[in-house]
Amino acid sequence: MKCRHCANELKFVFLDLGHAPASNDYLSVADLTRSEIYNPLRLFVCNECWLVQTDDYKKAEDLFARDYAYFSSTSQSWLRHAQAYSDAIEKRLGLSSNSFVIEVASNDGYLLKNFVAKGIPCLGIEPTDSTADAAEKLGVPTLRQFFGAETARTLVKEGRSADLICGNNVYAHVPDINDFTAGLEIVLKPGGTVTLEFPHLMRLMESVQFDTVYHEHFSYLSLGAVKRIFERAGLRLFDVEEIPTHGGSLRVYGCRTADTRDTSPHVAEVLRREEEFGLSKVDTYLDFQDKANAIKDEFLSFLLEQKKKGKIVAAYGAAAKGNTLMNYAGLKTDLIQFVCDAAPSKQGKFMPGSHIPILHPDELKARKPDWVVILPWNIAEEVAGAQSVIRSWGGQFVVAIPKLTVLQ
Repeated sequence: MKCRHCANELKFVFLDLGHAPASNDYLSVADLTRSEIYNPLRLFVCNECWLVQTDDYKKAEDLFARDYAYFSSTSQSWLRHAQAYSDAIEKRLGLSSNSFVIEVASNDGYLLKNFVAKGIPCLGIEPTDSTADAAEKLGVPTLRQFFGAETARTLVKEGRSADLICGNNVYAHVPDINDFTAGLEIVLKPGGTVTLEFPHLMRLMESVQFDTVYHEHFSYLSLGAVKRIFERAGLRLFDVEEIPTHGGSLRVYGCRTADTRDTSPHVAEVLRREEEFGLSKVDTYLDFQDKANAIKDEFLSFLLEQKKKGKIVAAYGAAAKGNTLMNYAGLKTDLIQFVCDAAPSKQGKFMPGSHIPILHPDELKARKPDWVVILPWNIAEEVAGAQSVIRSWGGQFVVAIPKLTVLQ
């Protein structure tokens, strides 16, 4: 396999999680009688450009299908994050009714609805019909396509170049990262701004967040790698913010190379810390497997102990990261009986691989589990607060990553 960015031959395995189904391929009752498709879930690191990336097995068209089940608006904390971003970027860039905003991978309109409310013209680009339908019901104009250079050129011909292009947690999801980035440069107005948010590879490694690895994530990004990819496409990073979402993310600000805006010292500072961490040394990546294995083993030991004690263990949040953890650990309903999730699109279905049923959150009160494993640990406090009723019968919350922790 060749590196998706620089075409260097990939020799170094960063993480091997065996074989797994796609993490968002939730199953219906009928699906349980059919064979599931498992593909290798393995990451390589490129020793030239330091892009960490998955094996090439799944196509984006297969991963992000018409009935894609992830709806961004399910999380209240994420909605607040989107509102805060829209307010801040409006002021920073002086956006108005004369501006034009494009969001790539606009999902269910969770972000652009804020620009609609402000009277700022916008367009969402979203390939999955299920989420695009939800966005249009909120008044968000949506183009149902995958984004890349070809789509960007079409928009330019239509006179729809952007003052702001934003993309939250999409950059890791694109198989052809060079074509995607070229599209950003093409559809960006002179003087325009690109902002992208993505989980920071350094934070993933620091906290051993191996469950954020799944087939839908083609790339795992450092600032250094993104800087190289941007520069090849004619873009320049001029600022970066470290934000707490998804266990530690970066929000990068880009512009065309010829833009006269000064580059913030934050860019050099984050690059320096990445260098000190060792992100440009192969050896830094080669001991990650043992750390992931240790977390998985500790989690399994906990679940086996609870089974011996006759305790009921449930989980909350049918998140993709939860599927990675459960499939790598080989979990079935004997160790985790059910998963609750607030998203109607997931309720009544089954987790891929493990076949654990996904139920309405009201089932927590009905079944009174002794333990609830919060799978989306990045919103553990939000979940524990919303489902605090489990404490009334002595139930407890636990997370497995970055280490097994009982929430107080």
